[in-house]
Amino acid sequence: MEGGKEQRMAVVSRFLMAQQNPLEQFQAKFKEVENGFKAWLAKQSMPVEAAVVTATGAAQGAAIGAIMGTLTNDISSSLPTPPQASLNPQAMSSLKQAQALSGGPWVQARNFAVMTGVNAGIASVMKRLRGKEDVQSSMVAAFGSGAMFSLVSGMGGPNQAANAVTSGLFFALVQGGLFQLGQKFSQPPAEDVYYSRARSLLNSLGLQNYEKNFKKGLLTDNTLPFLTDSALRDVKIPPGPRLLILDHIQRDPELREKR
Repeated sequence: MEGGKEQRMAVVSRFLMAQQNPLEQFQAKFKEVENGFKAWLAKQSMPVEAAVVTATGAAQGAAIGAIMGTLTNDISSSLPTPPQASLNPQAMSSLKQAQALSGGPWVQARNFAVMTGVNAGIASVMKRLRGKEDVQSSMVAAFGSGAMFSLVSGMGGPNQAANAVTSGLFFALVQGGLFQLGQKFSQPPAEDVYYSRARSLLNSLGLQNYEKNFKKGLLTDNTLPFLTDSALRDVKIPPGPRLLILDHIQRDPELREKR
């Protein structure tokens, strides 16, 4: 009898998981593939990892640059060349900067491929050498990508070395600030500690999408032994998941004792 009941619950659980949003299923599959790729990459030597990361970063940057270049519709081709540009280094520098920022798809694809590829490659090397990913590593990677972007895009004036250093410093400061902001806002909320057991319960049943319902109704870990069908209904959890949750609580020795 007990075995038949567990079988029915397993069938209901599989049915509910099959009814999940296709987009969420795709995201979960993509995350699984991504984690597998990262695990494989971590086992490779540092040169191999740097080469692979640089190549993938460059490919992503090229795609973004090509899209941006298409949207700008190659504005650089319509920019008139100053009559005395060859005699005026400052005017020539301004023209090159405008062309670098408004070039067509191929120009922007090249520029962004270099920028993102170099950034990703240096970041992976710094992480291997330092054993962690911090703001210093992020700024070193940004400096390298900014300097290379300046040289490849032609934004530098007569003194290309100085312009490369200036661009690198600008990129480093911007990325360092963004890294610090990301660290600040990525901290988990304090109230999450009150839902650790509830989260584990929902994950084991494939019902992790309903964690927000628990938080909305303040159904913390301390309330798990006292959950009823009406309490779960009040937080808008459908009948099927309610049955699975209550059955799990009923079969948990610790929770059943408190209940």
